[in-house]
Amino acid sequence: MIDYTNQKVYLVIDLKSFYASVECVERGLDPMKALLVVADPERTEKTICLAVSPAMKALGVKNRCRVFEIPKTIDYIMAPPRMQKYIDYAADIYGVYLQYIAPEDIYVYSVDEAFLDVTKYLKLYNKTPKEMAIFLMEQVKENVGVRATCGIGTNMYLAKIALDITAKHAPDFIGELDEKAFCETLWNYKPLTDFWRIGPGIASHLARMGIYTIGQLAHYDEEILYREFGKDAELLIDHAWGREPVTIKDIKAYKPKTHSMCQGQVLMADYAFEDGKLIIKEMTDQLCLDLVKKNMVTNSMTLVVGYSKDSGLRNKSNGNAPWIKYAGAMIGATASIDVATNSDSVWVPKLAELFSELVDHHLKIRRVYINANNIVPDNQEMQLSLFGAAPEKLEDDKKLQETMIAIKSKFGKNSILKAMDYEEKAMTKTRNMQIGGHKANGKETNGPDGRI
Repeated sequence: MIDYTNQKVYLVIDLKSFYASVECVERGLDPMKALLVVADPERTEKTICLAVSPAMKALGVKNRCRVFEIPKTIDYIMAPPRMQKYIDYAADIYGVYLQYIAPEDIYVYSVDEAFLDVTKYLKLYNKTPKEMAIFLMEQVKENVGVRATCGIGTNMYLAKIALDITAKHAPDFIGELDEKAFCETLWNYKPLTDFWRIGPGIASHLARMGIYTIGQLAHYDEEILYREFGKDAELLIDHAWGREPVTIKDIKAYKPKTHSMCQGQVLMADYAFEDGKLIIKEMTDQLCLDLVKKNMVTNSMTLVVGYSKDSGLRNKSNGNAPWIKYAGAMIGATASIDVATNSDSVWVPKLAELFSELVDHHLKIRRVYINANNIVPDNQEMQLSLFGAAPEKLEDDKKLQETMIAIKSKFGKNSILKAMDYEEKAMTKTRNMQIGGHKANGKETNGPDGRI
């Protein structure tokens, strides 16, 4: 039994199989009993299922599996993704929390997960931490129809671990941890990758040092850990003992020193060099529109390209590009200009040129990311460059961009497009109908064969 006297109390509430649960609720089905997966039937059988219902998990179907991995003997519903629908449900659930918890005590971690500092609310509602968790979970179920799981902890880290590791094994889907319980129950737990912020790379590094459990990490020589992991060792050591000083208030007060904006996508097929350059132009154009919309400018953009895993082995170096040693490699470079701007007439050709210099013309690409670095407000008092575009041209570009933004805002993102967006391999029209790379509003369908 955990004594919460004179301690902070955090809840982290996760919506169980969220996307799949929403699709079940929309169909009047019980999310705990219905056999349903969320996946786009218009893609190949290699496409990843964004979510599977708890009943599918009970049959051994893993979350984030690929469609072809689902046993053919299972008669299930395939629901196309509807990302806007899930966002709407998440907003409704946030509204449920706001009925009982002030916004400054809520931190939305993801579309289906939120941290709540309930320390001062336990006395107000005359509830124990577990009773508070049950109450909020029931309110979500009653108002939205989606079931939830919950972790309770004396800091944000412990609440997260209670959710990720202990709640899934509890009959009421609630886990509780303080520092003492963490050390007593989880120091010998495996695998390490189940612990928040320990990914496969860090786990492999720790394994090479003979560390396979959190308990071993807690008692390891700190000097060696700092030598191996640098400043990140402090986080590893604190978490090994269940310590976490950061609060929701700290997170909300944090102000980053620099800001950036990014466009990224995983292509639906392997793209040859010229088609890839078209994608770069489209994405840069969209990124410039986003900068104009937020009244921001930049003098630096970074391009990162991932080769297809089917490209084969090839060694290459051409100035900016690193050696490519294996298929699927990621390469990147940065383009800079003298004067910060958000003009598409400046950045689109600049990034297309960088792509030409960086990418092997013989290999196909599958992933693309463009980042506008160190963005700053556009104060329109630009310092002219002798070699830059004429200020009149930049001002005309901005007026055109602002007009396009206004039209798109009123009539939809695809209401006005550029000629390149109509080319066969272009993706802008498709991406404008997506959220997070998936359909914003999918249409219901049966499985690939029309039966499922």
